[in-house]
Amino acid sequence: MSEAAHCDPYFESDTMATASAARMNAPASAERALPPADLAAAMLAMGKRARAAARVIALADAETKTAALKAAAAAVRAARAEILAANAADVARAKADGMTGSFLDRLTLTPERIEVMAEGIEAVAGLPDPVGKVTERWTRPNGMIIERVRTPLGVIGVIYESRPNVTADAAALCLRSGNAVILRGGSDSLASSGAIHKAFVAGIAAAGLPEDAVQFVNTVDRAAVGHMLAGLDGTVDVIVPRGGKSLVARVQSDARVPVFSHLDGIVHVFVDKAADLDMAKTVVLNAKMRRTGICGAAETLLVDRAVAETHLKPLVAMLIDAGCEVRGDAVVQAVDPRVEAAADSDWDTEYLDAILAVKVVDGLDAAIAHIEQHGSHHTDCIVTQDTQAAERFLAEVDSAIVLHNASTQFADGGEFGFGAEIGIATGRMHARGPVGAEQLTSFKYRIHGSGQTRP
Repeated sequence: MSEAAHCDPYFESDTMATASAARMNAPASAERALPPADLAAAMLAMGKRARAAARVIALADAETKTAALKAAAAAVRAARAEILAANAADVARAKADGMTGSFLDRLTLTPERIEVMAEGIEAVAGLPDPVGKVTERWTRPNGMIIERVRTPLGVIGVIYESRPNVTADAAALCLRSGNAVILRGGSDSLASSGAIHKAFVAGIAAAGLPEDAVQFVNTVDRAAVGHMLAGLDGTVDVIVPRGGKSLVARVQSDARVPVFSHLDGIVHVFVDKAADLDMAKTVVLNAKMRRTGICGAAETLLVDRAVAETHLKPLVAMLIDAGCEVRGDAVVQAVDPRVEAAADSDWDTEYLDAILAVKVVDGLDAAIAHIEQHGSHHTDCIVTQDTQAAERFLAEVDSAIVLHNASTQFADGGEFGFGAEIGIATGRMHARGPVGAEQLTSFKYRIHGSGQTRP
């Protein structure tokens, strides 16, 4: 069966579907695979159960969802040993497969990271419930009162790669926003994500909400992704991809349901002619080196030619001394013999590693033009003391997040006060930037009349 094909009526046995679904949600195994017929039936069963659970979650009151999220956070803390053991197996397998340092950083869990994960769930629990919020209200000349009210999207499919913490973030945000979710993590983090999922659903079940509201696709078979992209017979309302360029490209190409695009983060920092050097050094170092494997990490540094003589060498030396490989144009290479020559492809590369492309540009216009040509509309920053230059940059750079005098690593839902995020949407429809609980809702109109009829 094609990965993008709909689940055929051929796989209609309820008994087989139930058995397959049970196996799908069993404790994670690194090498779990089902025959095609069983997989199709299991995926369709998951979709049907998610649709039924979505109705329950959509109608749950704010207090119930808050209690469930707090219970899920407590369950994740209580399962720390099991999660770390599962993660150790995933990391050992990744090392044996020769995975890079940045990949291992995204994959690895520690007691501290598990605590941050639990705190993230609690932060989402503390958010205002978006469901039922009246965003607009007006009265028509005929006396009718019209309200625009936030509603859940329904069933969300989240497809992600090596970050096991996405399991908790996505589950928490979907639950807070009244949605059911089907999670499909990467094969490299299958055991870790499965252990986190097991703890999370134990928590929400203890609070009286259905476990089927948060389901996990426990298989390495990539055909499962194809079934999700096909919509599971109309039970999936939206797909959220969280991963590299190839994953997002496949989702955008094959999905038959709406997609929240999360493209690669080719993130720029532009050091303007009016930049304070000390501030520029602080911002650039943090933007690149705090964590190199996240989508908000800077990948290209642009320096105004007007300050190249004073700013360029200190910035380049600082980066190289901090362990960052610098690839630059001829001007950049001239200031430090350790700089590698940049190829044309470097301006279009998301390294997710301690590598930075550096280029000297002729002022603000050239910087904006470079970002427009090579950026991914994710996150871009200007460092300057010139308010007018900053305002132009913020207005003209067409990215989901633009910053003035602040590190690009603030491109994170938690830092925005969203509690967590399901991804950074780089498209222009429905949601843009960090996708939190409020962005996972739609709306409907409620009309209150007193017998009005239309002439």
